[in-house]
Amino acid sequence: MEKQKSRGRRLLLVPCPFQGHINPMFQLGTILHSKGFSIAIAHTLFNFPNPSDHPDFDFLPIADGISKEESTEDFITFILSLNVNCRIPFQESLCGMIENQDLLDEIPCIIYDSLMYFAGDVAHHLKLPNIILQTCCVTNLVLYKIYPRLQEEGYLPVKDFTFLPMYNEQVSSQDVVELIKGFNINCKAPLQELLAPRASKDSISLDLVPGFHPLRFRDLPIFNYKNSDALLQVLADFCSLIRYPSAIIWNTIEFLEHSSLEKYQQRHQIPFFTLGPLNKFAPASSSSLLEEDISCISWLDKQRPNSVLYVSLGSLASMDKKQLNEMAWGLANSKQPFLWVIRPGSVSGSEWIELLPDGFVEVVCERGCIVKWAPQKVVLAHDAVGGFWSHCGWNSTVESISEGVPMICWPYFLDQRVHARYLSHVWRLGIAYENELESGEVKETVRRLMVSEEGQEMRQRAMEFKEKVELCIKPGGCSYNSLNELAKYISTLKKSPTDSIL
Repeated sequence: MEKQKSRGRRLLLVPCPFQGHINPMFQLGTILHSKGFSIAIAHTLFNFPNPSDHPDFDFLPIADGISKEESTEDFITFILSLNVNCRIPFQESLCGMIENQDLLDEIPCIIYDSLMYFAGDVAHHLKLPNIILQTCCVTNLVLYKIYPRLQEEGYLPVKDFTFLPMYNEQVSSQDVVELIKGFNINCKAPLQELLAPRASKDSISLDLVPGFHPLRFRDLPIFNYKNSDALLQVLADFCSLIRYPSAIIWNTIEFLEHSSLEKYQQRHQIPFFTLGPLNKFAPASSSSLLEEDISCISWLDKQRPNSVLYVSLGSLASMDKKQLNEMAWGLANSKQPFLWVIRPGSVSGSEWIELLPDGFVEVVCERGCIVKWAPQKVVLAHDAVGGFWSHCGWNSTVESISEGVPMICWPYFLDQRVHARYLSHVWRLGIAYENELESGEVKETVRRLMVSEEGQEMRQRAMEFKEKVELCIKPGGCSYNSLNELAKYISTLKKSPTDSIL
């Protein structure tokens, strides 16, 4: 750790080792480094980054004990394993670092991804201030509070699970009104409709969640999740172990979720720092786990403004051969130029694009560009890109809003469904695709976004949101000010016990 001795106080950052979580944490590290802090990254051996790609950071490996079998588990089960396996190795490494280098006074706090809650537990044990980085939207955290009520009323088929008091509060009518205001824009159903209970619990997937218009039961992260017990266990662990954060950093945009943030601030009397969108503050350096194919940028340079549909389903989503074929012919028949990211291994039964249908490449010719991975921030900022077919991960959602690009929303799992619903029905920046992939519907949806009057109006609205984002990150803007306040706050932190917010 010699290279950072000349810099200021050292911050220890603990990212969750998945692309959608690494990006915001590394962006935060880059931003804080620019503010004069030294940055150390405590990272699991799973998906351990190449330190040479990040010369401004020091790295502390965390033994995670993850076997090859565990690395292929579903996401939530994997998160549970990480938190069980990493706690002791992390504490031992941190204690060793403190004892051997006498760095205790130089570490004002640990900043950790909320899914790596073992780090908060260790920090509390060592009496170190700790700050949570929330990489999800505030709305999802609000939703967690209603799960007990839905369980009690029989909406969720979850048994033998006890929620902690923080998630057992009653949601009043006034709460509902304030939350709807917090989602900003165009929810006009009468309150009695929002609060009305159902007489029957059958076939409720399309019904509105009481008190959370326009969300339906099918939009809830927990609904129909194949391993709901594991998801609920993560929530329980999260609540029981995250008891003593000194502050919370949010990668969200204040004007999108103002009242929800305000409501959380009232309930939890600790500092909140709303820094979204982090990607707009951080330089263009990449923290991608996959090699980005920059050749697609020269292809984009040859396309007309707002003519290209960018298709990328993130780092975890997958599809089968039939879905691949339907998507391929839908894109081909739309007659729109497209940049399509097909991640290696994301198509069942193939290494990459071997299963593309016969004749597809010949039909598309130069109108399509397929890559293994793309520099997404650069792509979304390109003048040629006029739409984004997305899985609606929070990073992709925020990045797309930041660049004024409307979306086709095809969520894969968990909180992505909430983002998709708000993009399409609240912020009105996206078109929801909710059926099985079928080439005709894919074609019509693409043309609806890219060439219809509705799509043009959506594009204009997206540009208005982009302008709001730019105001947030300029000097005097809310995110700009919040960043400066965070830097000052960290500089005041000292080793001491913290109070519980639960």
